Amino acid sequence: MAELQHSLALDNLSKRYGEVAAVDGVSLSVQRGQFLTLLGPSGSGKTTVLMSIAGFVAPSGGEILLDARPISHLPPERRNFGMVFQGYALFPHMTVAENIAFPLRVRHRPEREIQFRVGEMLELVQLGNLAARTPRQLSGGQQQRVALARALAFEPALLLLDEPLSALDKKLRADLQTELKDLHRRVGLTFIYVTHDQDEALSMSDQVAIMRDGRLAQFGTPEGLYERPRTRFVADFLGKSNFLHGRAVERREGGFAYECGGVRLIQAQAAGAPAPGEPVTIALRPEKIEVGSDVKPATANLLQGTIADCTYLGTDFRLTIEADGLPPGERRMLVTVPAWRCHLVPEPGRRVFLGWEPEASTLVVED
Repeated sequence: MAELQHSLALDNLSKRYGEVAAVDGVSLSVQRGQFLTLLGPSGSGKTTVLMSIAGFVAPSGGEILLDARPISHLPPERRNFGMVFQGYALFPHMTVAENIAFPLRVRHRPEREIQFRVGEMLELVQLGNLAARTPRQLSGGQQQRVALARALAFEPALLLLDEPLSALDKKLRADLQTELKDLHRRVGLTFIYVTHDQDEALSMSDQVAIMRDGRLAQFGTPEGLYERPRTRFVADFLGKSNFLHGRAVERREGGFAYECGGVRLIQAQAAGAPAPGEPVTIALRPEKIEVGSDVKPATANLLQGTIADCTYLGTDFRLTIEADGLPPGERRMLVTVPAWRCHLVPEPGRRVFLGWEPEASTLVVED
């Protein structure tokens, strides 16, 4: 289906409601056939961006380009985009097959083509045995599959998805994440997906655009954003992080040393190491901290502390550790340890060592 793949670009896209900037100068590009997720908290502007792409919201400025051609002036029906909503938006009086056929009948496709295409879509979403049922006879997951099939039936240029899994329970949601990723691979279309769920964004996307207050906070691959967040907001929103505030004290090969409270620590930095005396904020993921009781971790950065709390999560232990020597507001560090390889009894009051390598943490900008 390579001929159905299209690229999309936003060039300084803005949308204002009076004095409020719902979207403020967003620019990004999506390559043909990619899965882009717009991720952010409520009110970040992600849905307004999606509705602008769909044509339901008229931008106040900037341009939307499909295959490098401006489309902001086109009404929704001339953009030929498929849309899947959070609430499914199925016609309750129609059967599954009739719902899928609807966009084809609106476009006056021949009946033979409609029947063939409906059959293809039913097979694609594995609902061939439910074609005669109505939406009220389906589960939430099945209704979502029908909505996907209907949105794909007329071979749209793009598929736009507005939090389509948010109404489902946790297990079904996880199952449909896998199915949706596989569906994207099989149909080959460019997907634009909106969610506030970080796990969805990380697990399904080729590219993620993190939104905050109408602006693009950071854009990149899931791995790049998680491993190399540029700002404190991105590090805190995408996963969990510990934050260490201090001052650089020495530039050294491959990084710099900094002091946090009464502790001297080392940070790797490929370029742009701060000068001595400059304030720094370091983000450290909980799973990148090693914990030892009888044996110190053999790491460049080493602290001691006391376990204040422990939560068993099945796959992991989540520990809260009061670290010695750090400033009062930063002593509580979150650490996750795989349960199957936890070499100590993680009980409150136990004294432990904490360690991490200079490459494990990231210098971020306060925002």
